[in-house]
Amino acid sequence: MLDFSPESDNLSFKETSAKDKISIGIHELKAIFFVKSFKGKLNYRERKAYTARNTHNKKIFVKFKDGESLTGYLEGSVPWEKGFFLSGKKMKLKGFFILPTDKDSNNIKIFIVNSSVKDVTVVP
Repeated sequence: MLDFSPESDNLSFKETSAKDKISIGIHELKAIFFVKSFKGKLNYRERKAYTARNTHNKKIFVKFKDGESLTGYLEGSVPWEKGFFLSGKKMKLKGFFILPTDKDSNNIKIFIVNSSVKDVTVVP
């Protein structure tokens, strides 16, 4: 990835063999996964339960428009206003980061694109 910011409208990257960079609109994505390894762990089943390891971040459950869901810990403060507004002219951030619930996950963190989200629940 060449340049990424939660405020960016586009994500630019360059394949190792390509000379030109490729640009994709953030609104075309569901999430961006920052991983430990591109090989991953083929037979590993990620735990979705919240643990006592992360007590400073809010526990959240994200439901995507396509029906998939993710659990995690919100990185930073709540990026939406009361009433749950993830889009609109006031929102300059295109999404938010979550940390995986499973510390052994191949994911370091995940950027959730606001336009792909159906619902977010802050878990008590």
